[in-house]
Amino acid sequence: MKTLIIIPSRLSATRLPGKPLLKINNLSIISHVFRRAQEANIGEVFVATEDQEIADDVIKNGGNAVLTNKNHKTGTDRIYEAFQKLNIKNINLIMNLQGDEPAIDIKDIINLNQKMIINGSKIGTLASNIKNKNDLKNENIVKVITKKNLEVDQFSEAKTFVRNSSNLNNIYHHIGIYCYRTEILEQFVKLSQSKNEIKNRLEQLRALDNNININVAHANSSPIGVDTEEDYIALKKIMEYKDQ
Repeated sequence: MKTLIIIPSRLSATRLPGKPLLKINNLSIISHVFRRAQEANIGEVFVATEDQEIADDVIKNGGNAVLTNKNHKTGTDRIYEAFQKLNIKNINLIMNLQGDEPAIDIKDIINLNQKMIINGSKIGTLASNIKNKNDLKNENIVKVITKKNLEVDQFSEAKTFVRNSSNLNNIYHHIGIYCYRTEILEQFVKLSQSKNEIKNRLEQLRALDNNININVAHANSSPIGVDTEEDYIALKKIMEYKDQ
C-alpha cells in the first residue's frame, strides 16, 4: 500500500493571520509540520498552498510544495487539487495532515496509516482523551463521539463530531489528521457541502451525512493545535523548552 501525505496551508486564517509562517525555534510552523510528516517515513510529503510565501518557506527548509487555487472552500478540496497536480501513480491512501499541528506525535501518524491498511477503512482519523472538562464547552476544540470506547476498540467508528457537548460517553478530543482511501477522497470532494457541515463548520460531517464511515484511532497525546495567539505562545514555550 502506497501513502501520500499532503498538508494544506494558507496565510489567510481569520483567527491568527500569517499563522503558518510564525516561528518556533527559528523554523516556521508549517515547516515543523512538514518535518514531522517526513520523519514518520510512510510516504512522500507535500505542502498544498495558495500562497507563494508558504511554498518558498517550505522549499527553503528542504520540503516540497505545490501551489493550488485560492478559491477552495475546504482543506480537503485543496488536497485533492494538489493530488491531481502531482499526478503520482498507484497511491492507495492520502493523508491530510493539518498545517497547524507542529507537535503531532510521529508514532500517531504511523499508527493511523497502519490501522487504515489493516482494516481497509474508507476514512480514518485520530482522537485523544479529554483531560479538562472545560474542553467539552470550548468550541475551538473539536470533539468526536465514537460508537465504542477507543481504548477497547482501537479503530471504532465515529458517531458524530461536535464543537460543544454535555455528553460524557466515548467522547474524545479530535486531532486534525485524516487518512482517505484515494477513491473515497475523489467521491468526497464531489459531494455538496451538507447542512450539518455548514452549520457546525466541520467538513468531516459531510462524510457521515453521506454514509461514508470514519474510523477513529486512539492517539498517545493531545498536541496543541495553533488556532489562536494564546495557542501559539503556549506551544512555543513547550517546544522551545524541550530543545534547550
